[in-house]
Amino acid sequence: MIKRNVSLILVGLFIGAAIGGVMGNLFGWILPAGVVKDFFLTSLSLDIGGLAGNEMGVIILDLKIITLKFGLAMNFNFTSIIGIAAAYYILRYFR
Repeated sequence: MIKRNVSLILVGLFIGAAIGGVMGNLFGWILPAGVVKDFFLTSLSLDIGGLAGNEMGVIILDLKIITLKFGLAMNFNFTSIIGIAAAYYILRYFR
């Protein structure tokens, strides 16, 4: 049994999510206004600052000498979830 690097798996899933997100935006751009377009363009936004209770989307660490700002935001739509599933399947298939 071949062990895979965790970094390879994360990069593969990230690429799948990115391709799925681009496909969703293309579907939203091509489709006429309606329920189907809203379905492809509706996304779930996750950010670190929102989890910490900050409205700006970043975590600010003020050390009086230097100020550090940390932020990570991810938007998931339907096709990005399909892209993650397809990348997972491809990673499992090509062992």
